[in-house]
Amino acid sequence: MKLPTFDLCLRLMIVRYIRFGLVGVSGIVVDMGILFLLADPKMLELNLSLSKALAAEVAIVNNFIWNEVWTFGDISADQSHWRARLSRFAKFNLICLAGIGLSILLLNLQVRLVAVNVYIANLIAIVIVSFWNFGLNLKFGWKKAAVG
Repeated sequence: MKLPTFDLCLRLMIVRYIRFGLVGVSGIVVDMGILFLLADPKMLELNLSLSKALAAEVAIVNNFIWNEVWTFGDISADQSHWRARLSRFAKFNLICLAGIGLSILLLNLQVRLVAVNVYIANLIAIVIVSFWNFGLNLKFGWKKAAVG
């Protein structure tokens, strides 16, 4: 069995990183849309923190599905049993839920203390938290099964 070259591994990692980023962009669109629907005074005008938590969770589900199918589709296909998928979703969700707490804190600090526009502040919070999510999902999320 021939092992993949460093070049091939690096290219695969770059492709995964780009896909993870594109999935993240789709999550930003979902998050922003749900936040607008729930929190905007012209819409439902719910509490900002509650609205952000709900918007972020909807975005997490969106991102997990796209990462499962597209970003890490080869790994998911090799580990397609429902328990493996549930385990990956639980890890992904826990990592991202911790990120939601950080995101809510960052959003409120910017809006309440610095008077940044809520949508600009939300985008800034999302970008910062995306580093958290990517790093921990690389470490604990989708992993190739050990060959043996």
